[in-house]
Amino acid sequence: MKERKLFDAITDLPDPMVTEAEDYLKNKKRKRVLFFASLAACAFLIIGVAGVGIQKGGAGVEAIRKVTFPKAYAYDDYETRYEVREENPVEDSFLQAIQDFAWQTSSVFLAEKEENVNYSPLSLYFALSLAASGANGKTAEELLVLLGVEDQEQLSNQCSSLYRLLYADNKVGKCKIANSLWLSRDISFETNYINNAAEKFYASAYHVDFADEKTTKAMAKWIADNTNGILQPELTVNKERLMTILNTIYYKNEWVDRFDNNKTKADIFYLADGSTVECDFMNRTYGSASFSKGEGYTKASLGLKYFGSMVFILPDEGVSVEELLGAEKLKEIFEAKQTGYGEVVWQVPKFDFGSKFDMVDKLKVLGVSAAFDEEEADFSRITKGFAYISDICQETHISIDEKGVEAAAFTQIDYAGAGVPQNRADMILNRPFLYAIETNDGIPIFIGICENPTE
Repeated sequence: MKERKLFDAITDLPDPMVTEAEDYLKNKKRKRVLFFASLAACAFLIIGVAGVGIQKGGAGVEAIRKVTFPKAYAYDDYETRYEVREENPVEDSFLQAIQDFAWQTSSVFLAEKEENVNYSPLSLYFALSLAASGANGKTAEELLVLLGVEDQEQLSNQCSSLYRLLYADNKVGKCKIANSLWLSRDISFETNYINNAAEKFYASAYHVDFADEKTTKAMAKWIADNTNGILQPELTVNKERLMTILNTIYYKNEWVDRFDNNKTKADIFYLADGSTVECDFMNRTYGSASFSKGEGYTKASLGLKYFGSMVFILPDEGVSVEELLGAEKLKEIFEAKQTGYGEVVWQVPKFDFGSKFDMVDKLKVLGVSAAFDEEEADFSRITKGFAYISDICQETHISIDEKGVEAAAFTQIDYAGAGVPQNRADMILNRPFLYAIETNDGIPIFIGICENPTE
């Protein structure tokens, strides 16, 4: 990202912070420095793979491969941050692939809900990538097409670089991504697959007995531990399962400019059915900030201290959120450049909610079918035995307040320089709206719809 593009994109930064960063860039000749705000989010994904011919299990959970997360560095350690970016190049085509994946999947997962919904495309992408890296034939082809990459080597290498690029754990912000493999102790798994998962995806591996309740308790504890306790799912025993892939994302950050608690006031939120509810709205006005106005919507974002921004899309009066949910429309909205610059008036409802998804049927609509077919599925890079994906589910949680936003999600796949202000945008979010949590590179970590902030 060029210097000017960076500072144009983050218009919410206070002048002293901008000056400090620009001086640093000038003196050190750095190409990129990232700034983010107060936000927290978690996601976990479970991919379960089912099989046949499973014999009796053993006792306990045995760790067969434990990984060490990347070394954390301080928020203001610009030197290390720059080195991490230089050492982990992510191709523009790969970033675009993740964005396209987000728009395609969001168009179907968001459309199926009639209430508040929060979805993590990045969690699903990492989990499906772990599955795709162990697939062959048509199974691999369909998964790679959806993921937008040509082959498994490219997928593993780019996911590995992206993982290290996004990983953060400091006093200002956290973006902690965790993966794990839970493997039936009675099935033989390919060593190359387990090693690649550990080396490229930072995935620990465990031998377990899926008929034992201790296994589901251990998996649930792993999810809770890796989402800071936000998600504590109730998982069920399935003695026919031979493998589960888990992914979690925990993301926490602070607004660049916190909302003033004294300005938070109750007001009316207008629901899609014409009724109303009363909720607390956070209020602030920026005298000069960027925004976009497109066909049927207005878009603006609030800066985060660590990892990008939270983007809000307000449908025009008379336009429903559903009218903005097509894949091409989402791409247009989120990838659109700023079209205006001027005063932005914010009225943002505080909200706190969670979502759950069963994903198999929707992924079939998106062209992935062989992976779920008992006869066609080919996961021979994982195991020479018979295996197919039996379930994919995701659970998420998100909340925002004056300090920032916190969200959580897990997905489970089971194998069976400012211009002169010229305009104004009113981001009065008092009716159903879209939002996204994005990195500075435009990667959507969470996308959702707030239909009713009181639920």
